Amino acid sequence: MLHTLTYTVPEDGLTIEVILQEKWKLGKKLIHDLRMQKAVSDTNGELLQWKLPNKKGDVLVFKWEGESSNYLTSDQNPLYVAYEDEYLLIASKPRGVSTHPNEEGQNHTMMNFVMHYLAGKGQNYAEHVHRIDEGTKGLIVIAKNPIVKGMLDRMLENKTIIRTYEAIVEGQMKSQHGTIRAAIGNDRHHPTRKRVSPSGQQAITHYEVAGRNDHYTKVHAVLETGRTHQIRVHFSHLGHPIVGDDLYGAKKSPTKTYELHAFKVQFVHPITGEMIIVEDKK
Repeated sequence: MLHTLTYTVPEDGLTIEVILQEKWKLGKKLIHDLRMQKAVSDTNGELLQWKLPNKKGDVLVFKWEGESSNYLTSDQNPLYVAYEDEYLLIASKPRGVSTHPNEEGQNHTMMNFVMHYLAGKGQNYAEHVHRIDEGTKGLIVIAKNPIVKGMLDRMLENKTIIRTYEAIVEGQMKSQHGTIRAAIGNDRHHPTRKRVSPSGQQAITHYEVAGRNDHYTKVHAVLETGRTHQIRVHFSHLGHPIVGDDLYGAKKSPTKTYELHAFKVQFVHPITGEMIIVEDKK
């Protein structure tokens, strides 16, 4: 499929090579593909030299043939889009829906809804940058072309995409804020459950209390690492499981849901450089 992307040069002297290799830190294969396809031109369609410096305000136009996404489209759920531009979108996943298909032919996941939404605009590339548990609701960042996907992946690795979760946990937490450092591994007694384990992967969660009553504590948590079920495991480990999360020791909920919401995401936009702060509807 044909991908397009426009970029306004932010300062004098930047060459295309420097932008791709140092500023965007794209992979060698993608850079090679762009070079071979003569993918970079100005707004008049004139091909640009990769080693020549550009002026601040110059507009680079990227056009190249690349991979498309192979998710089936589905209109089973309306998609709530919290933010969108030509490069990415941030959408809210409903509770009880998987982020992406786990087997061929699945068409009832968040990415199927995203694909249906973008197909209606004549677009057929969408890839999630991170995921959240099926039982958790909230915001997911989705790239709309492979260049932006590579940049956002690197930002996630470098911990510059900050995701904040709101959880209601059982009991009264003693500390107003803190950091949970407890490695997480598989629970050999249960096929899907995780547990704190010295031999597991490093896991770090920062939290702050946002509200209290006699029986529950509302906390805002920021992940420094992204282990499966991390927030659920960590608060259970402290003796304060998330309300309704009976997999991790909470009282059973009549709705069979638990109170965890990925409600806020913030990062510096990889193309425009502006600070993006998006909050989900409650």
